[in-house]
Amino acid sequence: MKRKNNIRALASDSEALARAYHVSKSSSKDSFFGFFRALGKNKSACFGAVILLIFFLTAVFGPFLIDADDMRSDMANKLLGPSAEHILGTDHMGRDTLKMIVYGAREVLTVAAITAVMTLVIATVMGMLAAFTKGVVNWLLNILIDVIMTVPSLPVMMLLSMIVKANNYFTFAFVLSVWSWAGLAKAIRAQILSVMTRDYISAARILGLPTRHIIFNELLPGITSYLTMNMIFTMRNSISSAVSLMFLGMADFSATHWGMMIQIAVSKTAAIYGSSALWYFLSPIAAIAIFGMGCFFFSHGLDEVLNPRLRTE
Repeated sequence: MKRKNNIRALASDSEALARAYHVSKSSSKDSFFGFFRALGKNKSACFGAVILLIFFLTAVFGPFLIDADDMRSDMANKLLGPSAEHILGTDHMGRDTLKMIVYGAREVLTVAAITAVMTLVIATVMGMLAAFTKGVVNWLLNILIDVIMTVPSLPVMMLLSMIVKANNYFTFAFVLSVWSWAGLAKAIRAQILSVMTRDYISAARILGLPTRHIIFNELLPGITSYLTMNMIFTMRNSISSAVSLMFLGMADFSATHWGMMIQIAVSKTAAIYGSSALWYFLSPIAAIAIFGMGCFFFSHGLDEVLNPRLRTE
């Protein structure tokens, strides 16, 4: 009789725990969708999202709207100023600057997106390992992360660009991401440790759910918004790093890439000395600045939604 009562009590506790898990899980899902509802009401995030959407649409559809003949050299019209025919003037080979920026948007954002994905994957894996491992392995991982964070990334990227010829999307993204994940990995580790204290994670562990289920179905969805915000940051930073390498002549890419346009304007047209190539020099800088502004407003809006202290009525 006593054994039957124990079994009934255990079954009752398991049912109660399962109900608590599902309630906590549904509450987590509600907060997940509530995050996007709150994001839609944030003016800063919406403004940044519109700017980013314009750039992404330009990158996807822009090259299809430009005739291949428009990208050919026309030395008779080189380094012209803004006009009705050429809104942003022409480059040192007579090509329309605006069309080059539109055509190069796909290359710029493709490299930035691949770099962001690579960085995010490496940082997430390393951050999860640092959060779940213990003892010597955990100590070594944290030492590795601290060392990478201590060494400046630009000299390492310059060295890698000499070893790995960065002349296509993936090799260039590799050079930009291989030394840029450490800070994000440390932040993801902190986020994971925070999420691990949630009630539904504890309930899932007590219920004996597999570790794979807890990681992919419970843990990662809890930090999705944080990863999204950092992906935007990483894309913005990767564009700046790419431009820096190209400006220093450490990366050889297509002439329509905004970084190469700046490098060519400085090295071949003396644009910084006030020549007629000034518009050719300033146009890609303006494109990078506007894209960075979109990233700033969108990430600032995300921060307001994610951080309760910054929320307003």
